[in-house]
Amino acid sequence: MTHPLILRVTRDGTTPETERPAPELVLAGDPVHTTWSLEETDGLYSGMWQATKGKWKISYAEWEYVYIHEGHSILTDKDGNQTHLKAGDSYIIRPGYEGTWEVVETTLKDYVIRA
Repeated sequence: MTHPLILRVTRDGTTPETERPAPELVLAGDPVHTTWSLEETDGLYSGMWQATKGKWKISYAEWEYVYIHEGHSILTDKDGNQTHLKAGDSYIIRPGYEGTWEVVETTLKDYVIRA
């Protein structure tokens, strides 16, 4: 039995939302984002997110912790520095980060966002 204050991170039984980045942000491809939201409380958001191949502009106003389950993405900051995100990696993206997110292989991640 699971404690009522413990939430298992899974896509099972959670209805996903599907969207695309705004057209003016897309730099390559036709990326599709699928999100399984698990928690949205008092500026805290968590769940699972998947994106298909493509590249788009990003700008972070919040903190985000990510754990990559599958795939390969490349974050490139506004100065051209690249960070490769691959299965098994975890990162914190801080407010103020600007650049691009490029999905090289469909990427699935856990996320926790603090707005």
